[in-house]
Amino acid sequence: MNCFFERNIRSVPNKSFFLFGPRGSGKSTFLRQHYPLDNNIFFDLLNPELVHEFSLSPNRFKAIVSLPENREKTIIVDEIQKIPKLLDIVHQLIVNEKRTFILTGSSARRLKQKGVNLLAGRAFIFNLYPFSSQELSSSFKLEKALVQGLLPESYLSESAQDSQEYLKAYCFTYLEKEIQQEQWVRKLDPFRRFLEIAAQSNGQVVNRAKIARDTGVDDMTIQNYYEILEDTLLGFFLPAHHRSVRKQQQLAPKFFLIDMGIRHALARELSIPLQTGTYAFGKAFEHFIILEFRKRIEYARKEWQMSYLRTKDGAEIDLIITRAGEPTAVIEIKSKNKVSTHDVKHLKTLGKDADAETDCFLLSLDPLEQHFDGICACYWEDGLKKIGL
Repeated sequence: MNCFFERNIRSVPNKSFFLFGPRGSGKSTFLRQHYPLDNNIFFDLLNPELVHEFSLSPNRFKAIVSLPENREKTIIVDEIQKIPKLLDIVHQLIVNEKRTFILTGSSARRLKQKGVNLLAGRAFIFNLYPFSSQELSSSFKLEKALVQGLLPESYLSESAQDSQEYLKAYCFTYLEKEIQQEQWVRKLDPFRRFLEIAAQSNGQVVNRAKIARDTGVDDMTIQNYYEILEDTLLGFFLPAHHRSVRKQQQLAPKFFLIDMGIRHALARELSIPLQTGTYAFGKAFEHFIILEFRKRIEYARKEWQMSYLRTKDGAEIDLIITRAGEPTAVIEIKSKNKVSTHDVKHLKTLGKDADAETDCFLLSLDPLEQHFDGICACYWEDGLKKIGL
């Protein structure tokens, strides 16, 4: 369905790589676009018969890819985490025969649990996310993205109802296939409650003790639940900013789900309209901007660090981006159609707390670019470009 949209991820010709991304982000479509089946070999490990065959006899996999007619072909293995022991064979063939492999996965958890070394640096690692606004280009509609999210099948659904049904099924499939089948949690009901609470508190500072009380489990279980979301690529932590790395590690992070549609589905809020100008709209817009930065930074292969800043009295800066060799970007996000000097008060007072040298930005829906005491207030898309993305 997303075959008409060029993804921003850039693979390296004739070089092996991992391609990770949440289920439904378009990994298989991307590979079939760029690596046609007539020139490559494709193994889909979502096929249970293939998983059974290669699990019992990994050398069967080696025998197939080593056939004379296959020796010049790139080998693509979809959902490699289903059979981690195939990576030993992949490693041998890369080292000894200079073969090229592309290995995809929607979960790094099983690889992590098995202690897999991800081929000891012999393969690049790329992440593929749900669509970015850049990839959709003229087909991008902000309000649609805020409601339906940017998973290809959800965003490109023919109707809002179709999108809702897809997202409900997506979350059910996640629970059934990624969690229950892999037996990563002992009891599914507390994890279900956690998912709803984590979605409702998306973008807020994580309070593990409170979530544990609300879920009926202990703090360490909540930590494990968040690790499951990270390892299955459904979310990420945004750390608190502090110039001291040691002190930064002592501060509570925020947690963001990887897609607004997934967030609405897990929070059971798919049927609630998202009204412009409301608190919910503002939080959804902030979520979208944070995700845009994460996608664009990773696709550009920039070694930039994202964080947020909060003072003891509760004043907050939405996003800090530490850019190597450049001033730190300090960013406030507002969903207003018209901003004023009042909207930059935190940037004025807290901007210098981020770093000795900073560039301050207010990103909003206001199409008019303005400057307030050295702070650049501009339309969000223009701001991303000014910051270097």
